Amino acid sequence: MNHILDITREHCPMTFVRTKLKLAQMTEGDTLEVLLNEGKPLENIPRSVQEQGYRVLSIKHYGGDTYKVTIEK
Repeated sequence: MNHILDITREHCPMTFVRTKLKLAQMTEGDTLEVLLNEGKPLENIPRSVQEQGYRVLSIKHYGGDTYKVTIEK
């Protein structure tokens, strides 16, 4: 199943907290598309979720300063 989380209005550390909470609610094998802003969120989210054992499938420019990071649980 595919899930979407928009954290473009959040600031660190809440960007990771919201992402981690959403991943905890998901089933193994599900994917999460996280919409986030460039800068600290784009630097921290992919690195942090990989450290937690999740797999980053892609990082794509979504438009403006927004990116979409696709994570597999």
